[in-house]
Amino acid sequence: MISLKDVTKRYGSKRALDQVNLELTSGKLIGLVGENGSGKSTTLKLIAGLNHPTNGEIKVSGNKVDRRIAQSVSYLSELDEYYRFFNVRQSIAFYASQFKDFDQEKAYEILKFMKLNPNDKLKHLSKGNRGRLKIVLSLSRNVPVILMDEPFSGLDPMVRNSIVKGLISFIDLEKQLVLITTHEIREVENILDEVIAIKDGSIIGHHNVEQLREEKHTSIVDWMTDIYE
Repeated sequence: MISLKDVTKRYGSKRALDQVNLELTSGKLIGLVGENGSGKSTTLKLIAGLNHPTNGEIKVSGNKVDRRIAQSVSYLSELDEYYRFFNVRQSIAFYASQFKDFDQEKAYEILKFMKLNPNDKLKHLSKGNRGRLKIVLSLSRNVPVILMDEPFSGLDPMVRNSIVKGLISFIDLEKQLVLITTHEIREVENILDEVIAIKDGSIIGHHNVEQLREEKHTSIVDWMTDIYE
């Protein structure tokens, strides 16, 4: 589904990714974890076709990634990149006009779960509620790959756990691959199938979460503590 082969990305003299190799298959929810500046966001932007690798090759569903890959990839940015003069309903309509695969019925179903008012202006939403809207918009596309960069940032810790658990009901894991970067490891651990650790632009670990528990008798947080020491 997603293949990175010897992928290096440089920004001037800074090497953000260093000969990364990854093979990710459909039907999984995968966590990409690491410290700030480790290369998580860069990896997602490269897969989404928003940036281009300095060296190496990236493919999604067998197709070499370029900007047209947006037809197959839904990307949630860690940044707020919406028309703030829109209300929630207008944002959904705009996405529907841009992506043929956008499912408005599903969007309103998720919107109800997120407890957002369709008539609220984006400029009046809290950071947490803008984050909820971003999740609505990204999950409402019927595409094989969903990339989510820090989707839970800014969410109230009191509701974050229920929102994380609710994600499962809006993802078709028979057809979709979901790759999430997050610092909220404990909240997402129970929904992840695989976890990938990245440090200084290099992959330092890639495990099936269930095997990590059964064979190494450890949680993702404890595993990360060990490999980042």
